[in-house]
Amino acid sequence: MRIGEPTLDQLRIFLAVEEEGSFGGAAKRMGRAISAISYGIAQMEAQLGVTLFAREGSRKPSLTDAGQGLLTEARAVTDRVDALLAKTRSLHSGLESDVSLVVDVMVPGEVTARVLREFRTMFPTVALRLHVEALGAVAACLLEEEAELAVAGPVVADHPQLDRQAIGEVELIPVAAPGHPLAQAGTQPGESRKHLQLVLSDRSPLTKGREFSVLSPESWRLADLGAKHALLKEGIGWGNMPRHAVEDDLASGILVELDLPEKPGDGYVISALWRRDTKPGPATRWLIDALRNGLRPA
Repeated sequence: MRIGEPTLDQLRIFLAVEEEGSFGGAAKRMGRAISAISYGIAQMEAQLGVTLFAREGSRKPSLTDAGQGLLTEARAVTDRVDALLAKTRSLHSGLESDVSLVVDVMVPGEVTARVLREFRTMFPTVALRLHVEALGAVAACLLEEEAELAVAGPVVADHPQLDRQAIGEVELIPVAAPGHPLAQAGTQPGESRKHLQLVLSDRSPLTKGREFSVLSPESWRLADLGAKHALLKEGIGWGNMPRHAVEDDLASGILVELDLPEKPGDGYVISALWRRDTKPGPATRWLIDALRNGLRPA
C-alpha cells in the first residue's frame, strides 16, 4: 500500500478535533463548516490508510489506537511549522534569528542565569548560544566571530575593533585559607611576593606578555576560576577572587580576606562589547540592558 502525505491543514484539523472533543468544536475553533472538518479527517485517513477516530456508537469521536499513535508526531510537525512562521515574522520585524553571547567568568552566575531565563521568555523565536570564557578569551570570541555580544572585563575592553558600553563592576579581593601566613595580622610590604599566588590565566594571545595584579614570582596559572577557588579553600596559595564568589566562604571562615599593603584587589569593570562592523539588534540590546540592571548594586 502506498501511503500519501497529509497536508498541514489536515494535521491541524486532526489536532483540533482531538483537542475540542468534537467535529463541531473543531469547526467553531477553525471557522469552518462541520462538513469541511469531516472531509479533512476523511482525506487524511485516506492518505494514511488508517482510521483516526472511532465515530460509531458515540456522539463524541474518540481516537483509535492508530490515531493515538500519530497524535504526537502530528503535534510535533505543527509545532515546528508554527515556530518557523514565528521566526519568519520576527525576521520581518528586524529581530535577530539568533544571538551568540560570551560571558566573562567573573560575572555572577546567578545574574547570567536569571537574565537568560528572562530572555528565553521574551524572545522565544531567537536561538541563543552561550560561551563562558576568561580575560582576553572573551574578546577573542568576538574578534574571531564566534559571538556577536561579549560581557567582558577591562583586560581588552579598548580594543580598536570593538565598541563597548560599561554596564557594571565586580569587586575583586585577595583571599586565602585562615591558616595561610598572609592571613595573619600585620603583614609587611613585600610578604605577598614570598608566597604562591594563584592567577587566572588567559587562553587567548590578546594579553600575551601582560600581567594583571600578579605580585609573586611564584604563581600557578589556572584557566578555570572554579579550580582556583578549590585550591584556595585547600590552603594552597593566595589569590584574587570576585567577592560574590567567596561570600559564603568568608562568612563561614573557610576563607579570609587578606589585608595586604599592596592592595591587589580592585574593581573589575564589566562592559558589553560588540564588533564595530556590526550593530546590536533588538534582542541583543535587551540583553545589554538586562545585564546592566542585574549588575547594579542592591
